[in-house]
Amino acid sequence: MNGPGMRGASQGCPYETLHIYYFSGRVTPAGRELRDFIGTWEEDGFSFLFFSSPAEAQVHALGRAFPGARLLDSFHMTYEQWQGAPVVPLRVGRFHIRPPWAPAEANGSGAEPPILMDPGVVFGTGTHATTRDCLEAVACAVERGGCTSALDLGTGTGLLALAAVRCGCRRCLAVDLNALAATTAWANVRLNRLEDRILVIRGRAEAVIDTPADLLIANIHYDIMRQLVQASGFLKKRWFVLSGLMRSEAKTVRDTLNTLPVRILREWSGDGVWHTVLGVTDGADESNARTP
Repeated sequence: MNGPGMRGASQGCPYETLHIYYFSGRVTPAGRELRDFIGTWEEDGFSFLFFSSPAEAQVHALGRAFPGARLLDSFHMTYEQWQGAPVVPLRVGRFHIRPPWAPAEANGSGAEPPILMDPGVVFGTGTHATTRDCLEAVACAVERGGCTSALDLGTGTGLLALAAVRCGCRRCLAVDLNALAATTAWANVRLNRLEDRILVIRGRAEAVIDTPADLLIANIHYDIMRQLVQASGFLKKRWFVLSGLMRSEAKTVRDTLNTLPVRILREWSGDGVWHTVLGVTDGADESNARTP
């Protein structure tokens, strides 16, 4: 599979328009030479193929190559429509997030370099309420809790893993079950030259929750979150950031946390809909686990 396209700032965004082909079944064009192919998103027995130009002939050829697959529909939209907002430089708290095609700003003396972020067709640019709140929560945990390692479950574009390392984590394991998300996250790790500190793998969050880390970051589906907070590995983390929860889901997770030896230090309710929780386990150092 081709990785996300990346161009210099002078060449502009490589994803002006998207042509999306929706298949039932698994269509995996890995290793095939396809013109203007961005990637494949697979989920729940369906495949979404993304191209930057019309690709009917290539898509029909793929359909013949995968007999169990069936083309259901096709869509054409702008990249901005897909992402829900323009992908432009933005600041979230201490973080400056910049797509690689945007002109670089002159950094002042001692200014922190931007996080370069090419989301491709994966979500996680920093504009969504959960991502913004997670960025603030991660900064709180790393800066005040002395975290040296992080586990980022449901990493998406890799933005939260990159933020944790930029805040001071020496190492981070970033995990996503979706192959295109894992590919995109690893491309962003390389783009920021942090391959020696961040490892990206494709896998299930439930399977790696026992991985040792000071900080757990999980901006993930509720059905997975319920399993994570009840796993034995959850309580082995010093700090946790849980997000991606709507109001009723957040209440259920909070009720579970109230039965565990943990303390909730702060909660965010982004846009009045999405909820994010920052907390510590009882094993966290009291002096470092003060309320942010």
